[in-house]
Amino acid sequence: MILTTTETVPGYTATVVGIVYGNTVRSKNIGKDIMSGLKSIVGGELEAYTEMLTEARLEAINRMENAAKKMGADAVVNVRFTTSQTAPGAAELLAYGTAVTLAPVK
Repeated sequence: MILTTTETVPGYTATVVGIVYGNTVRSKNIGKDIMSGLKSIVGGELEAYTEMLTEARLEAINRMENAAKKMGADAVVNVRFTTSQTAPGAAELLAYGTAVTLAPVK
């Protein structure tokens, strides 16, 4: 499965299959929250949150890719990410794009 932020895949013509997305909602861990609060006083990276967001991004990508496979797609183009707060202390990470089938350019 090809995933790209571009509109096309070089060397192929694309036929749109449909919109696909994958999302996950994550909440803060109170222990991580306390440690991050202390870290924000002195500055620096909030590693626990970086790790949480990295895991969330990978999960959202995997879910989007699985949705594209179920539609019979070969690739997802125009891949984008967005986040939103869904509840106090919880955030959604959404990956979305356009599922396409590919044919080599002749």
